[in-house]
Amino acid sequence: MKFQRLALIGCGLMGGSFALALRQAGLVQHITGFSASEKTRQRALELRVIDQACTSVAEAVQGADMVLLAVPVGAMQSSFVAMRDALAPHALLMDVGSTKCDVVAAAQAALGERLNCLVPAHPIAGKEVAGIEHAEAKLYRERRTILTPLPQNSIRQIQKASDVWTAIGSHVSQMTPEAHDATFAAVSHLPHLLAFAAVNALSAQPQGAAFLEMAGPGFRDFSRIAASDPAVWRDILSANQAEVLTQMAHFRAALDQFENTLKQGDTTALQKLIHQASGVRSTWTLQAGNACNTASED
Repeated sequence: MKFQRLALIGCGLMGGSFALALRQAGLVQHITGFSASEKTRQRALELRVIDQACTSVAEAVQGADMVLLAVPVGAMQSSFVAMRDALAPHALLMDVGSTKCDVVAAAQAALGERLNCLVPAHPIAGKEVAGIEHAEAKLYRERRTILTPLPQNSIRQIQKASDVWTAIGSHVSQMTPEAHDATFAAVSHLPHLLAFAAVNALSAQPQGAAFLEMAGPGFRDFSRIAASDPAVWRDILSANQAEVLTQMAHFRAALDQFENTLKQGDTTALQKLIHQASGVRSTWTLQAGNACNTASED
């Protein structure tokens, strides 16, 4: 398995790391890159992440046998539109978006007869810092990458996508787009939202700054993901709105239980609720490929 030309659309942490990983593995001969920022394109060239900086999506995609779309999910549809006429019929197109139903819908609306090229992907990886300067070839090693294949995909195309991620060290799983978005609303999107809300609730209080000075490891660990990229998480939470709202309702019901037991002074019921959570958490183990000590993508 070797690709002649990778088109990297979005020269940031995720896209740059993918390009470096493919280059290190000897899987690609030439890498073109496009980012909306000329400064980013030039920096990607300087760092030898890409071999050629392009001034448009279409220029980058022209002649590519693999395309990685590594832009915020809110920019997916415009990117699909921009590449559609330049995309080779048998090219492998993948994205790295943290939501999948919206990406699939955007592709269905924009790609036309090239829809079969797209194998949607979500690598569970990232860092607490963004940008091409922080890209590294090992970012996806021992991380899970989830594929959400489309009915239009051939078995060969799906296998090719799986082989690419496996070759750069990922553990590959498959889900439907719907199952993916429901799952990650529960285990990633809601936790991020709660971290954002908790930090905002603290900082909004008159004594918030003083409280924060006294914070220890518990607050550090709980609030780590609140340092995530605002634009990225704006798009993720908006794109997966329905599933996130469903998870918020479940959380609100659980929070109400705690509030009621505190108001009633029912320490037995309070301990039972804590014991229930403690039991679930203490028996849970992080699955292989799911470890990710980052705030940008969890």
